[in-house]
Amino acid sequence: MNNGADLDIVSHGVEQTRRLGAHLGRLLQRGDTILLEGDFGSGKTTFTQGIAKGMGIDSRYVNSPTFTLINEYEGDNISLHHIDLYRLEGEEQLATLGLEEYFGGEGVTVVEWPSGAAPWLPDDRLMIKFSYVNDTKRTLRFYAFGERYTRLMDDLKQSAYGLQA
Repeated sequence: MNNGADLDIVSHGVEQTRRLGAHLGRLLQRGDTILLEGDFGSGKTTFTQGIAKGMGIDSRYVNSPTFTLINEYEGDNISLHHIDLYRLEGEEQLATLGLEEYFGGEGVTVVEWPSGAAPWLPDDRLMIKFSYVNDTKRTLRFYAFGERYTRLMDDLKQSAYGLQA
């Protein structure tokens, strides 16, 4: 279990949040799982738009799947599955969604509001927690679970900031 954040970043605005997502999106591979937690308006969907852009997906069409629950987008070489679990209540609804089909599959899976789905979530994953600093600034805390995601964090630090692991 990961006890401390592997990376803390303060984003100073929407475009910076998208750029950070794009850096991550360029590094993602088939089967990767990204979990996004945070209050409404904290930047989860904005960050996912950046991930999509980094994956070669036209991010103008990426929006929150709050009412559809799952949006799927085709990238250059890989698909993005964007899942929003906010509206689901109880294990019965989650069980019928078929989450297990997405994790570790052929695409990248990004899940907003994942806390209610703990029994279905893979052990290895990247968790990002978004919190407000003020009207424009957000803190993004990255938690890597598993060897793949520890390496991914090292690659993101190098890609986005030129930091050596």
